[in-house]
Amino acid sequence: MTLDRALPRRAWHHLEPLHAVLYYAPEAFAEASALGYDTATRWPSYFAWRTAPFGAAGAELATAVCYSFSPAAVAEHVPAAWSVAAPEEVLAARLRGVDAFYRGLLDGAGLPDLGEAAELARAAAESAVTAGRPLAAANAALRWPEEPHLAIWHAATVLREHRGDGHLTALQAAGLDPCESLVSLAATGAVAVADFAGRGWTGEEWAAAAERLAARGWVDAGGRATEAGLAGRNEVERLTDELAAAPWEALGAERTERLLGLLGPLFLTVVRAGLFPAGGTLGIMTVPAPTW
Repeated sequence: MTLDRALPRRAWHHLEPLHAVLYYAPEAFAEASALGYDTATRWPSYFAWRTAPFGAAGAELATAVCYSFSPAAVAEHVPAAWSVAAPEEVLAARLRGVDAFYRGLLDGAGLPDLGEAAELARAAAESAVTAGRPLAAANAALRWPEEPHLAIWHAATVLREHRGDGHLTALQAAGLDPCESLVSLAATGAVAVADFAGRGWTGEEWAAAAERLAARGWVDAGGRATEAGLAGRNEVERLTDELAAAPWEALGAERTERLLGLLGPLFLTVVRAGLFPAGGTLGIMTVPAPTW
């Protein structure tokens, strides 16, 4: 059975912000600060939160899975993150931060019971085949939280990393290296170049990537995507959706629609909480875009 491409994309739209609170919630920053991380920017805790499921990951592994970040940006934080706190401490703290955020959000919000949604989300996540998908596999190996809101967050994390690992496959199939993946996206106008500053690429590295894309006919002299560039990016997204479809095929269209309906009020409450910056890499299609 093959689902309509729109369903895996809609599922991602609903789940991505539920996961991404980890990188923006004040409660998560408070936990990071208590561990000893510098929280003046989100990057020290980001790399700790994101790679802790691997254990004490080195710079090479972190750079490989955090594909669109420059090696220099990753090396600034990994493996130094593990001299601040051990990975098991980071994992416990990230769950506490998410728990505190959601408890505050749900208190008095009048949202429906999340038990059924947690069961459906877990069923989808547990059906995700993680072979060749390191971030999905590392998160899937963690213990499932018992509380429904945390089970939903954990399922959202596994599923978004499953999709993200597939997205890297799609980028590589298109012949886009890490910097080119950002330059080609910015060239479409979907995201401003300045919004990728946190990825750590120098002006020279960005310009060199643009030159490589121009030589392939993906961008014009002004750095804008050509028809070939737009078609290439569309193919990346099509393949990403295709590679992300299996968990939703396993869950089935009816149960997937049921899950999205149950998550609707929570999704809207999270988006309206004001955590995410307007525009930038969290502004694509009005919901958080991937931080791959």
